[in-house]
This record gives sequence, C-alpha cells and structure tokens, in this order.
Amino acid sequence: MKIVLQNLTKAFPSRNKKSNEEVIAVNNFNFEIPDGKLIGLLGPSGCGKSTTLYMISGLQKPTSGRIFFGDDDVTELSTENRGIGLVFQNYALYPHMTVKQNIMFPLQNLKGQDKLTKEQMLERTQEAARLVQIDGLLDRKPSELSGGQQQRVAIARALVKMPRVLLLDEPLSNLDARLRLQTREEIRRIQQETKITTVFVTHDQEEAMSISDMIVVMKTGIVQQIGKPQDVYDDPANLFVAKFLGTPPINVFEGRVKGGMLYVGPDAVMEIKGVSDQAVTVGIRPEGFVPDENGPLKCKPVNVEVMGRDVSVVSTHEASANPFVRSIINADHKVNPALEHVRYAIKPHKIFIFNKETEERIYFEVK
Repeated sequence: MKIVLQNLTKAFPSRNKKSNEEVIAVNNFNFEIPDGKLIGLLGPSGCGKSTTLYMISGLQKPTSGRIFFGDDDVTELSTENRGIGLVFQNYALYPHMTVKQNIMFPLQNLKGQDKLTKEQMLERTQEAARLVQIDGLLDRKPSELSGGQQQRVAIARALVKMPRVLLLDEPLSNLDARLRLQTREEIRRIQQETKITTVFVTHDQEEAMSISDMIVVMKTGIVQQIGKPQDVYDDPANLFVAKFLGTPPINVFEGRVKGGMLYVGPDAVMEIKGVSDQAVTVGIRPEGFVPDENGPLKCKPVNVEVMGRDVSVVSTHEASANPFVRSIINADHKVNPALEHVRYAIKPHKIFIFNKETEERIYFEVK
C-alpha cells in the first residue's frame, strides 16, 4: 500500500496563555512512501516524527494537508476504518488475558461482512503468533513474558487484522540493548515476509539505518533529508544530518577556505575547487582519517582504544568543536598515545564543509 503525505501540517495551540502563537509540530511534510517498504522516521525528541505517525494512523487530525493510502484519501477517515496496525512503545497488553486472547482481541470486534468465525479467528491468531515466533507461548499471561516477548505479542496483535499499513512508534525503546538488536532484526524479517508498508518511528539512528529501506530525518517539524540510509550518511544535506547520523559521531571543526585551500584551524588539509573564501564548519567522519607521518592534519593523541580489527584514537585539536577528536583506523596502524602529535591524511569523500551561518552543505571538488 503506497502512502502519500501531501503538504501535511500539524499545529497545536500555544501553552503560553499570553501568546497566541501556535506550535508547529509538523511543517508542510511531503513524501510518497512506496508500497511494501519500511520507512524510518528519525530525529530527536520533539522533531514531529510521532505526530506524523499519529496523523497517518488517524489518532490526530492534520491542521492542513492530505493523506492518501493508494488512491484513497483517508484524511477524514477514522482510525478503525483505515486498515492499519499500530504498535506503541508500551506494549498495551491486557494483563488478565492470555497471549492468544490478546492477539485475537481485534478480530472479535470485527462486524458485518468482516466478521469471522471462531475457527477463522483461531487460525489467524496462530498464524500471527507463528510469524513473530511466539506460537509456543499462547497460553501464558503477559506477566509471564519477557519484554521482548511482550513486544512480539503487540506486533502479532497488530498483524492479525492483516492491515494495509503497519505503524510502529518507538517499539524497541523499552528493551535492553541485546533484545533491541534481536527484535529489530525480527521486525525487518516480518516486514519482508509480509510486504506490508511499514512506518517505524525512532530517535535511534542505528536502529533506523539498520532496518529501513529509506529514512526521513526530521528536526523541529521540518524534514531535513530523505533517502536510503547509506546515501544519507555518505551525502548529508546539512550539519544537523551529518551530526545526527553516525556512531561514533562526526568530528566537527572550525575551518576556512582561502585561496582554494581548506584549512582546519592552522592546518591546510586539502586543495578544493568551487568554493569562495569564507569561514566554514568542517565535518570529518571518524573513519576518514588515514595515519600518515606527512599528513596535513596534526592532532595530539590522548588515548588509544582497541576494538579488535580497528582502533579508536582519541585526540585533541585546537579547532575541534568538541573536547576530543575520534579517529577509527585499522589496527595494523600502531599509534603511540605518548607521542606529541599524530598526523593524518583525510579521505576526500569523508570530509564535508558547511555554511557557517545556515549550516547547509557546501559542495566542492577536490583539485
């Protein structure tokens, strides 16, 4: 099921009684979600991602704009008539019911031509349980399940209705790190098996990048960038996107362009074309550093953290916007933290420059 968001805007009244200014939670969102894809809505708290999900679900009505499921305008349609499955951060299971009863519950409310027999409901319930791999737990109560198992029950309950669209609102945030990894892999497997168009809301960039076909990065209600996860990581549109994606995060420096040369602090790191002389913000991905005793960027090492096949060199630089610069390099390179300086060459495709005022990306060519 293709989803089209057309000029979608949501405004809330101001909480300040002295001010009549509205709070714009989502601002003119335009996007077409392809049929059968998993889309990650990504951004920090308050960016408008959950509000967008709630408008798609019908739980909140847009201030303006339209929502289409395929060719159907569902903007005014009630939640129960949209054909959606919705999974929340808190599992919202009925504690007095068994797993089977929880999953079956939405089917018992079907009426008219959609009404099912008891045998049909049981068959659907068992199929949904098998899909999320909890078919051996159907007689248990929620209190007898782990957090990951409870989340699977919630997903099964959303899937049992055979929805046109599956909506997941921070579904992994209540799980520990290991369960998060396992459950996100399960969500991806289920989505690929069912081919249900899925919208996944998260503030965790690693989650979004690992399972999404496309990601939408949002900030203060405004879409910053849309694309395949790797494309957005490799080609950020602005400083916010560059800083939000990546673990460890991108290293940010004060820099300038002068006479066709890019400077990071006092270090002339690269000859570039197509950029006028100006102060800029420079971003270098941690994996963009190459140890080179004749390299142009000079940092003062503080510590070397061994990570197996790679090492993370923690250092300082006078132009760094953060206290430390983190460089991820191959473990074959030996870096002595007692050295006064370590020099790096920079991979051209791992360095970005941004306008000092607008923080928008400035594109350049390497000479």
